[in-house]
Amino acid sequence: MITLLLARHGQASFGQENYDQLSELGVVQAKRLGEHYGSTQRRIDAIFSGSLVRQRDSAEHFYQAYRSVSNHDLGIKPIFDKSNPESCVLPIFNEFNHEDVFVKSNPTLSTQAQIAAELNRNNQPISRLGELFGQAMQRWHAGEHDDEYLESWPQFSARAVQGLEELRNQVDARHNLNADSLDADSTVLVFTSGGVIAAITAHLLKQSSATAYQLTQSSVNTGVTSIIVQQQKLQLLSYNEHSHLFSKGKSLITKH
Repeated sequence: MITLLLARHGQASFGQENYDQLSELGVVQAKRLGEHYGSTQRRIDAIFSGSLVRQRDSAEHFYQAYRSVSNHDLGIKPIFDKSNPESCVLPIFNEFNHEDVFVKSNPTLSTQAQIAAELNRNNQPISRLGELFGQAMQRWHAGEHDDEYLESWPQFSARAVQGLEELRNQVDARHNLNADSLDADSTVLVFTSGGVIAAITAHLLKQSSATAYQLTQSSVNTGVTSIIVQQQKLQLLSYNEHSHLFSKGKSLITKH
C-alpha cells in the first residue's frame, strides 16, 4: 500500500511584492514538519515538488530537518541532486495563477500602485487584501467567466487531478525499475499548494467547486493530506493534518 502525502508549502510572502518566497515563519513550519516526521520515524521514501520557489524551498527545508533527526535515509533525493535538479520537480503541481484570478475580478486593481492605494484607504490593509482575494476566488470558482482566465477553475481542477495520476505513474515507474528503493509500502511526499490539494481532495470526495473553495479556505501552511493507493484505487485518508505545528501553541499556524 503506497501512501501519497500532499503537503502545502510553508507560509509565503502574502501582501508583499513577491509572494513566491517563504517567510521566516514559513521556513520554520517546513522544518517543523521535517523534524516531526524524523523524530517519530515516519519513513519518507521520496520527495517531489512543484516548480514554484515556495514549494521547492519548503521541500529543501523539510529534507534538511528530516535528515538531521531521522535514522532513515531518503530513498531518492533528486530535488537536491545537483547533477539532475529537475528530476523530481513536477510543475503540474504548481498553484493557479493568483495574480490573474485577482486582476480579472477587479481590473481597477491591476497594478501594485492601484492595489496599494486601495489598501491604504483601509485601517487593516492585510485583512482588506484577504477580503478582495476571497471575492476574486469566489468569482473564479463560480464558473460564469471561465473564458476570461488564463486557466479557468475546471481547467485547473483537471490539471490537479492529472498531476495525481502523473505522480502515480512516476512512483510506478520507479518501483518497476527497482532503482530508487521504492516498494509497495513506500511513502511519497509532494510539496504543492492549497488550491491543488483542495482540487484533488474534492475530486476524490466527488464534490463540487464550492467544496474545493471551502477546503482552500481551511488549508494550513505545511498541512498534510494523506492518500493511499491500494489495488490501483485512491482513497483519501486524511486532510490538512498539522499537529506538527502545535509545539508552540497556535503561533505557528497560518493559512496564507
